[in-house]
Amino acid sequence: MTANPEIDSILQRGADGGRITPEEALLLYTEAPFHELGEAADAVRRRRHPEGIVTYLIDRNINYTNVCVTACKFCAFFRAPKHKEGWAHPIEEILHRAGEAVELGATQVMLQGGHHPDFGVAYYEHLFSSVKQEFPQLAIHSIGPSEILHMAKVDGVSIEDAVIRIKAAGLDSIAGAGAEMLPDRPRKAIAPLKESGARWLEVMAIAHRHGLSSTATMMMGTGETNFERIEHIRMIRDVQDLAVANGYSDVAVEQSHEVGGFRAFIPWTYQAENNHLKGRTQATTMEYLRFIAVSRLFFDNISHLQASWLTTGKDIGQLSLHMGVDDLGSIMLEENVISSAGAKHRSNLQELITMIRTADRIPAWRDTWYKHLAVHLTPADDPTDDRVVSHFSSIALPGGGVRKALPLVQTS
Repeated sequence: MTANPEIDSILQRGADGGRITPEEALLLYTEAPFHELGEAADAVRRRRHPEGIVTYLIDRNINYTNVCVTACKFCAFFRAPKHKEGWAHPIEEILHRAGEAVELGATQVMLQGGHHPDFGVAYYEHLFSSVKQEFPQLAIHSIGPSEILHMAKVDGVSIEDAVIRIKAAGLDSIAGAGAEMLPDRPRKAIAPLKESGARWLEVMAIAHRHGLSSTATMMMGTGETNFERIEHIRMIRDVQDLAVANGYSDVAVEQSHEVGGFRAFIPWTYQAENNHLKGRTQATTMEYLRFIAVSRLFFDNISHLQASWLTTGKDIGQLSLHMGVDDLGSIMLEENVISSAGAKHRSNLQELITMIRTADRIPAWRDTWYKHLAVHLTPADDPTDDRVVSHFSSIALPGGGVRKALPLVQTS
């Protein structure tokens, strides 16, 4: 209970599973007492995931090129076409990195890169089919709506045709990449050459109709207003409503590979190094934690909420487990895009599990679709492979680190 009856009422309704409006979400975000807000969000987590499990994943982000025509102001990864530091890895290099990931227990790869001017649908068909043929056990959770729009434009085909073809080639799930901020004003300010937020969501809706589920993300801290942060999640919730209404998303069968819709929401914080924005604005820890809690209350139609310890730090990642979060994301065996902008937080498998356990939660290793592969009920159940360390960054090496093998960097 708080001193404000209106806030009390909204918190109670959200905690009980009722829908809150965008206006109410904004009121909670800006005025609700911190502890009461977290308590209500955690009540949602307990109702959705009563077994007290917090999940994690082992995966590797593999970049196929850093060449990009979009030139987003917050990105430190891309190089313009014909830049002397631009590169595109051959399929053999990508398969080599995928093989290393499999050896370390990865169940997923995220194939991620720039909007290369020459890469159309056929390139991605070859990329996905090559990985899937060599490593059928790996889920390909990759690219985002921006890449789909780009490949369709390069080849002069429809978005629907592009989605059908890349799914047939082996794409299992679409990443929430490229969402950043969906409302028009902040999106144009940080990524003026990208598609609109509405167009980004339109591509997601097409993919959902064709049985591809996805994640949704948000980058906080580039100068957006509190209202625009809430508007971002309002836009995502509306698209998820359509998926649920049309039977593309069904929580009861969400672990099926043939069910569309958003599986999880993942907000993360802008990293300020080596890009044009240069850290003029950034989200505070309290802004992030409050937004995590409001997101859990607001998304009555999305099952999972993931914390971004990579950008906020492990201490904030653990604290978020008391603000409605049920997933700590992954031990990323390789990550370059956010790292190149200054994300320096690293962990290893044992440390991530300890973060979960000392927050009074039960750790569980999951796959892309949140199926539990192993539940660590007691410390005796914990895996002990000290090779599983996040994360090696190959971007600092010439040519993107071709044939630079794991082992990975030290967590310190």
